[in-house]
Amino acid sequence: MALYRIRHAERLRGELEIHTAKNAVLPILCAGLLTREPLRIEGVPHLTDVDTLWAILQDCGAQICREGDALTLFTPEPVSPVEEDLLSRMRASVLVMGPLLARTGYARVGLPGGCAIGQRPIDLHLKGMQALGAESTLTPGSVTLQGTLRGGSVYLDFPSVGATENILLAAVLAQGVTRIENAAKEPEIVDLCALLSRMGAKIRGCGTSTLYIEGVRELHGCVYRPIPDRIEAGTLCCAVGMTQGSVFLRNIRPDHMRAVLYKLREAGMDFRESQAGLRISGRAKNPIQVRTLTYPGFPTDMQAPMMALALCSRGASVFCETIFENRFMHARELARLGARIRIEDRIALVEGGYPLQGAAVTSTDLRGGAALMLAGLLAQGETLLSDPHGHIARGYENLPGMLRELGADIEEATEDGWSSANG
Repeated sequence: MALYRIRHAERLRGELEIHTAKNAVLPILCAGLLTREPLRIEGVPHLTDVDTLWAILQDCGAQICREGDALTLFTPEPVSPVEEDLLSRMRASVLVMGPLLARTGYARVGLPGGCAIGQRPIDLHLKGMQALGAESTLTPGSVTLQGTLRGGSVYLDFPSVGATENILLAAVLAQGVTRIENAAKEPEIVDLCALLSRMGAKIRGCGTSTLYIEGVRELHGCVYRPIPDRIEAGTLCCAVGMTQGSVFLRNIRPDHMRAVLYKLREAGMDFRESQAGLRISGRAKNPIQVRTLTYPGFPTDMQAPMMALALCSRGASVFCETIFENRFMHARELARLGARIRIEDRIALVEGGYPLQGAAVTSTDLRGGAALMLAGLLAQGETLLSDPHGHIARGYENLPGMLRELGADIEEATEDGWSSANG
């Protein structure tokens, strides 16, 4: 249970360094199950999702050591996890399936959990494993796969990031060549390919919709640092635009954020790129139209923070959510602050430019929780944000602390009262 007290903020200013991407780190950590040699991942963010996956990987037989922000995994004899409660906590837990199946010929995993933003089935994962020769058996709450993997052709009905990652993780040790068509093209997929290639995998087509993987007998360990978190960077950009601020972001990849940066510019903000980072400044004043799409389209993970930004702009902004069918839950909570949002199926109409007033709100999911924290910066008075399931800390390393560094007034509840110290 987390509780935050947020007060109106003016002109966030300063510099911040973007953490490595959660959505890149999680599949990369699962790749540690593919080799009997140590795999060292540097810059691993301190997130509850990372902690949960750490416990799951230990349940799979991995020995893990943390030194500062680096994690070293050593997995001489991987096994299927038995703690189904851990697996049910996060969506990315299903990514142990591919490595276990490739390494041992057997994988039994509980069905994953995570944010309640849609059905998010794993049928595409299973379809991929079956195309590589695995037999699957579904039981209530779990799935078992077994068989010697051989190269095959996989066509994904939807370019699912998770399914692409899982099939990649399985195919690198399969016999023969695997082709994945309609593969996801997100930067996190390219990053996983780069890590696997450094471990000795043979992969072609990275960053395209068709991947070719020539299986190898074994992979070796390496040292690797994942890419920066484009969603964290985009969330902070929205906070700047809601407060007419000016912030310099270091360790950032603007080329991974084009769709978001274009929308920020349409909203009226300015940004300047340099080798050192990105300067973002100004205030959102123009309404925007956002349609979430697979990469390189506008990311669904940025829909909620961008909706909070749209509350600043005079006029009607339109949001069309095409990825998940239940990802407007934060709109109801934003309405508690005075936001005027009308939802019809997968379309949200946001009437911006009206004053917000602080109130008690509840985090509905990871990105929705971040949006509510940003809205608290815009609202007059005091906003009390309850996060009973700890959603925000799952995907942001100390988001309130980062905002405080820029001048925001955010306190967190502790056993001794309220604290505004960065940790």
